[in-house]
Amino acid sequence: MIGSKPLFRSRAPLRLGLAGGGTDVSPYSEVYGGAVLNATITMYAYASVEPRSDGKIILNSIDRGASLEASSKDVIKIEDPTFVLHKGVYNRIAGEFVRDPLSFQLTTYVDAHPGSGLGTSSTLVVAMVGVFVEWLGLPLGEYDIARLAYEIERIDLNMAGGKQDQYAATFGGFNFMEFHNRGEKVIVNPLRIKQEYLYELEFNTVLYQTGTSRFSSKIIEDQSLNIIRENKDAIEAMHQLKEQAILMKEAILKGNLAEIGPILDFGWNRKKRTSASISNPTIDEIYETALKAGSTGGKISGAGGGGYMMFYCPGNTRYKVVEALHERFGGEFRRFQFAKHGLTSWQTTR
Repeated sequence: MIGSKPLFRSRAPLRLGLAGGGTDVSPYSEVYGGAVLNATITMYAYASVEPRSDGKIILNSIDRGASLEASSKDVIKIEDPTFVLHKGVYNRIAGEFVRDPLSFQLTTYVDAHPGSGLGTSSTLVVAMVGVFVEWLGLPLGEYDIARLAYEIERIDLNMAGGKQDQYAATFGGFNFMEFHNRGEKVIVNPLRIKQEYLYELEFNTVLYQTGTSRFSSKIIEDQSLNIIRENKDAIEAMHQLKEQAILMKEAILKGNLAEIGPILDFGWNRKKRTSASISNPTIDEIYETALKAGSTGGKISGAGGGGYMMFYCPGNTRYKVVEALHERFGGEFRRFQFAKHGLTSWQTTR
């Protein structure tokens, strides 16, 4: 079309951590190796790039209601915390792959707020890397993109966290991930799960927004210090979380769905031993209320401390669980489906 201008887009799915969470965090993963089972869901981080020719860089975060304009340059100073991820991605892309200033407008949106425990920050980084890969035609595969997103967050920006989120957002689907204790090697093993099992998992899983958010950095710092200080109870709990990931993988693949709740409950009780910040009296009360209403197990999503909680509710108990939680605590419930595809990017016109 005459006068049309190119527009580049991407989206990456958020994730539910089902088992093994925390074993992907340094230094545990480097010392002992980790294992995580996660699944992406139909909630996304979106990124769009509109190339410009006026020497400006414009950043728009729609969900946060924020925007920033800067002159095109090789490196943008990271001062405004609202755009720390956007700047980190641009600085790495421009510095490593382009080596020249770029002029563009980058617009982002995330379906969940920061601190939700669904991997929003890492997923947003993956989406932004993906849209630059699409725009610039960079020869990067899935492992390359996930590793790059990880390095931007954990190394360039020095943000605390693990390794699973970047790989989940990039690959999509149900994945059993192995984090090897030599060379930070990550292996993503996609799981072939029968569709009827997935339908039942979707139906039986209640995703509950507690109405609070949290900063995961303090929790992750506590977990890391416990490993460094060789806290035997915390280390043993991490070992058992790694075993939990294997048990969960086997239960889902074999269709032994009645085991999922007890496996989640097993993991939740071990997770709380890795840091005193994982739970609090309100979260414990929410958890106990769900169990009394019929749930067989659950967990906080992400590092802990707030955000979303998930509960496994077999049969038709989800209705009683939702009713009990709503009456006592309020909050919101989010219906979802499992997302089969990870990072997706495309080009259109405007």
